[in-house]
Amino acid sequence: MEQTSEQLAVHWKHKVLELLYWRDVRASGLVFGCSLFFLLSLLSCSIISVLSYSTLALLSLTLLFRTYRGVLQAIQKSDEGHPFKRYLDQDVALSKDMVQRHSDVVLSRINGAVMELRRLFLVEDMIDSLKFAVFLWVLTHVGAWFNGLTLLILGLIGAFSGPIVYERHQAQIDQIIFTLKSRVKDGMGQFQAKVPGAKKKSE
Repeated sequence: MEQTSEQLAVHWKHKVLELLYWRDVRASGLVFGCSLFFLLSLLSCSIISVLSYSTLALLSLTLLFRTYRGVLQAIQKSDEGHPFKRYLDQDVALSKDMVQRHSDVVLSRINGAVMELRRLFLVEDMIDSLKFAVFLWVLTHVGAWFNGLTLLILGLIGAFSGPIVYERHQAQIDQIIFTLKSRVKDGMGQFQAKVPGAKKKSE
């Protein structure tokens, strides 16, 4: 039975959460280690060099393993066949339906982002547009402190450590978040009361 776009999105979301919560330590460690090594490599080398060296290292490993198994089979006079035969027999071609499903998911995300940006830039709601302006202002300072690659490295470390920390200290973190939200809500309420144009249409 073929999966719908929604089911596919839920499936991949579940897989990503399993990685971030370290449900499978080996898989999470492998993804985190390889991703971190790749990003750290980009600090000193160009992306072309990093990709070339990475693929060359992978090809070298497969060549060595293929040669080793061939020599071993020759010595033992066995006929086990190609060591990667199981993977060579797998169908890796992308089907039309699969591409269509992924395209639908990506297109819906893009359309949602475009509509949200239109709403913010055309000031449909002044409060939301002001929040967006503050967010952009903060980003200007963040950009002055860190470059994009450093932010990606910090984001990767945070993505693989944050969920575990939250899971272990959920009560304390929820209390801090609740306090911050209350203060922000009170501040926004005072701002709305002082600036008539900032009040929402529903009020």
